[in-house]
Amino acid sequence: MKTKHLTTAVLSSLIASSAATSALAEDLTLCWAAWDPANALVELSRNFEAESGHTMNFEFVPWTSFADRMLNELNSGGQLCDLMIGDSQWIGGGAENGHYVKLNDFFEANGIDMADFIPATVTGYAEWPKNTPNYYALPAFGDVVGWTYRKDWFERPELQEAFKAKYGRALGVPTSLEELKEIAQFFQGRDIDGTTVYGAAIYTERGSEGITMGVTNALYNYGFMYENPDKPYDLEGYVNSDGAVAALEFYKDLYDTATPPGSSNWYMGENIDAYKSGQVALQMNFAFIWPGVEADPNVGGGKSGYFPNPAGPAGQFAQLGGQGISVVAYSDKQDAALEYIQWFAQPEIQAKWWELGGYSALRAVVEDPGFAESQPYAQTFLDSMAIVKDFWAEPAYADLLLAMQERVHNYVVAGDGTAKEALDGLVRDWTEVFEDEGKI
Repeated sequence: MKTKHLTTAVLSSLIASSAATSALAEDLTLCWAAWDPANALVELSRNFEAESGHTMNFEFVPWTSFADRMLNELNSGGQLCDLMIGDSQWIGGGAENGHYVKLNDFFEANGIDMADFIPATVTGYAEWPKNTPNYYALPAFGDVVGWTYRKDWFERPELQEAFKAKYGRALGVPTSLEELKEIAQFFQGRDIDGTTVYGAAIYTERGSEGITMGVTNALYNYGFMYENPDKPYDLEGYVNSDGAVAALEFYKDLYDTATPPGSSNWYMGENIDAYKSGQVALQMNFAFIWPGVEADPNVGGGKSGYFPNPAGPAGQFAQLGGQGISVVAYSDKQDAALEYIQWFAQPEIQAKWWELGGYSALRAVVEDPGFAESQPYAQTFLDSMAIVKDFWAEPAYADLLLAMQERVHNYVVAGDGTAKEALDGLVRDWTEVFEDEGKI
């Protein structure tokens, strides 16, 4: 494996060097979300500028408006972006609507093998249709929903004693979603060092994708399925199964009994703030936040721990995040954009990406013997990426997402109706979307 990667890296370097000397310097624009990993990518990309002669510009948009802004750009055939690090759910629309350049021939010509990347990231970020060798992106940033906890609070003798007296077990990393809820309820309203704290910060945001990216971590583990595995787009009894109903009830109970007051519209940023300011014992969030947690003076330096989304009655899964990097079909600088992807795919660049806080999806990086010990959260990242599932990646993804956001938020946060009614309504909504798309 190492010999193969070394050979690929040498060939890629030679090809990139040749391309740089034969092509005119270009100003490239890479579009992505505005978050900490984007800052790391800017730093990483300075090496590309030096090696290639191209200039990198960046268009970063906050997550809450990222989808609206960038999907509008793609749908209008805009030329702002030469490279797009688009969300995993966009890959279907990017492929079927002609927004992204198909990369198969480029990969083959330049020794880029999708088998060298974490399989879940290839399926999630690069393939369309799913589970076919048709690639429209290179896995760029592996991400997954996991949990952060106040390890220093968990280790306090008085809290250990109180928890064991109530639940009959040690206060530690939960092995199930029910145990997680009990821990969050244990901390809810508790006094720690003269401050009232709460159980968990979870995703509840309604406007973009937040509550969907949160509730799926319960739904998957209770048996929810997007469709009949033997009949595509057959939703009845899968989306609204008994297990799915129980999962939605679980998530509402967690929200009602173990979250901070005023957390009815929280997503990544609000959860980070609540955790770093000492308001909560547990935080649901994507793994991208973990480097920032470790560096924080209040919660870093051994005060925090990390664990994968715990199991439910039907198994252990976690919501996939992360993105692939694509060449935008409307760019008139595609050759230079492809040079960037070729450069980015090199093992030494991917190793540097991890060092800077980017989550590499290259197996040569994550399967290195020293990876698991390289950061306090590295093993949790590996364990979490092994259990991922993703939301619909259909071209109609946005309509599917908006329907779920509304149905789930109305039940979990607003308390409208029952879990069964919410999921039955979602089946109707999604069926209508697929009928309009001619899928059924």
